[in-house]
Amino acid sequence: MRPDNRLVALTAVLGGFLLGVLDFLWIKYVPYPLGNLGNSSAVWAVAAFFFGFWVRSGWLRAAVGAAVGLVVAVPSYYVAAVLIQSDEWAVLWAQPSLLWMFLGVLAGVLFGVGGTWARGRGWQQIIGPAMPGAALFAEAGLEIRRIADPNYGNDPLWNALIRITLGALVVVLASRSNRQRVFALATALSLALAGLAALVLGGYR
Repeated sequence: MRPDNRLVALTAVLGGFLLGVLDFLWIKYVPYPLGNLGNSSAVWAVAAFFFGFWVRSGWLRAAVGAAVGLVVAVPSYYVAAVLIQSDEWAVLWAQPSLLWMFLGVLAGVLFGVGGTWARGRGWQQIIGPAMPGAALFAEAGLEIRRIADPNYGNDPLWNALIRITLGALVVVLASRSNRQRVFALATALSLALAGLAALVLGGYR
């Protein structure tokens, strides 16, 4: 049974608020290297994916709801920073905050729809679960590129291993059968390599 529109809207707003607050608390209080996951944009994409997965059907509802959730998460993150560590209120409307909200719309639409695809048929059952895994694998790839850099020490190795593990776990949980899991993992790796190449060519380090 799929949730009705009112429940979807309420969950998007409350879920986004909790995501932002909990993300800040995670970064501040969880020890490294797990605490570093709070700085992962892929983790927010995974949250959008599972929102769409929960919505079950209706790609528009999933896309709008996931986008709303990620947009709400940004100011709630900064409000937590203001209340807990006395940051300035101006950070809520500063350019980085607005940029993250814009990116939240894009990621929410993309991964929210991906969540509904994971419950779909045919190619959707492969691409859907592969998407959040690909996001985490791509981040792991960026970390792997830093392993030889003496400025980072052993940090990139742990960051990469954690993201690879989570990426595989997400694909496994979102897939329905072992056959689907194999194809989704292969697709996730292909998408991650393409995404990593795009990031590298774009000058992202």
